[in-house]
Amino acid sequence: MKILYFAWIKSKVGVGEEDVAPPASVTTVGALIDWLKERGPGYGAAFAELKVVRAAVNQEHVGLDHGIGPRDEIAFFPPVTGG
Repeated sequence: MKILYFAWIKSKVGVGEEDVAPPASVTTVGALIDWLKERGPGYGAAFAELKVVRAAVNQEHVGLDHGIGPRDEIAFFPPVTGG
């Protein structure tokens, strides 16, 4: 699965994108975040406050309970405001 990180999330994680193969038990966006947090302190910092993290699966905004699979593209970004 491909993961994309944007803005300050990218800065904390240290990469803009990566391909990962989480365990089969990771079937939702929320479970993916929990798994990512275990990968290191940068991930823990990036996902420490989930109220300020948004997710998209295959370019569609989704909630933490949204299902994911090995061929999906998941993006994480802060809330966006217009202006």
